[in-house]
Amino acid sequence: MATWTKENLPRENGEVVPMQVPMIVSASRSTDIPAFYADWFFHRLKVGYSAWTNPFNGVKGYVSYKNTRFIVFWSKNPRPLLQHLDYLKERNIGCYIQYTLNDYEKEGLERGVRPLAERIDTFKLLVEKLGKGHVIWRFDPMILTDDISVEDLLGKVQNIGNQLKGYTEKLVFSFADILAYKKVKHNLEAGGVPYHEWDEGQMDEFARRLSAMNRELGWNLQLATCGEKIDIKKYNIQHNRCIDGDLITRLAWRDKELMNFMKVKIEDVPAPSLFGEEELPEGAILLPNNHYFISTHKKDPGQRQFCECMASKDIGEYNTCPHLCEYCYANATKQQAINNWKCHQLNKESETITGK
Repeated sequence: MATWTKENLPRENGEVVPMQVPMIVSASRSTDIPAFYADWFFHRLKVGYSAWTNPFNGVKGYVSYKNTRFIVFWSKNPRPLLQHLDYLKERNIGCYIQYTLNDYEKEGLERGVRPLAERIDTFKLLVEKLGKGHVIWRFDPMILTDDISVEDLLGKVQNIGNQLKGYTEKLVFSFADILAYKKVKHNLEAGGVPYHEWDEGQMDEFARRLSAMNRELGWNLQLATCGEKIDIKKYNIQHNRCIDGDLITRLAWRDKELMNFMKVKIEDVPAPSLFGEEELPEGAILLPNNHYFISTHKKDPGQRQFCECMASKDIGEYNTCPHLCEYCYANATKQQAINNWKCHQLNKESETITGK
């Protein structure tokens, strides 16, 4: 399935340039747009386009929002979205939020994030505004250090999970794979964090106990890992789809234009058989008002081997997140992120996040 078309469209200065025109936007794996750049993003959405710099070749590209029908937000503090959500509704643009809600307060691994109690309150406010399926809880990554054990992590998850009971359908997590990511390793070592790598035995123990906790405490969440090789389906833990075609369909199935783009056919539930039961095809996913669909989700071949996301257009840039988490994979150094944040402050309505 094509992710977007390309068109020659005008910039604000009148120059006509090639722009990518996506239907589904990711905002963003590369930085925390809701926390720090929400005003910028919604201004650019109203203008109709934004620009970004390719991290691999340094070439500036342009993204038009004229056909955008769905946005997946990623954030550790999406509270600034609350004032903008009505505009998405006006534009008939659907969304859901990948909300990373960790607890590393005591260890100081996320010094730039808001207090945990406030972040939990934000989660609930967003659910009340958007609906339960629109806000997904992520505890990502799970980090082991001299001061954080498997037992400690399970306790942290339990504390948050008890407070979010009834507010979300899913918990997504990952095991910190530090040696595989040079920036993560560098940032942890620069911060003096005594990290440990996970081994398969620890992963299995964590998964087994998390699954039992989910069941015994009555959370009844879908559990999923993000980009993990280890197979822990025996604990009813799936490989996640952070950009999830089936979830997008569940939330936006009335949007005929988006469904046509995704090649999803919405069907009516058949009348009951002689035995009084509807006969649905295998793999059918039920929708409200007696409708259903069959999944057409396809993995984006451009993502990591164990990533199950469908294709979307990410519009963020690396080295721009002022959260400054010690384990960050998106900032090469804290200073680069701070410098780019300062540039943004000088030109908040620029085509790019960095104001350059």
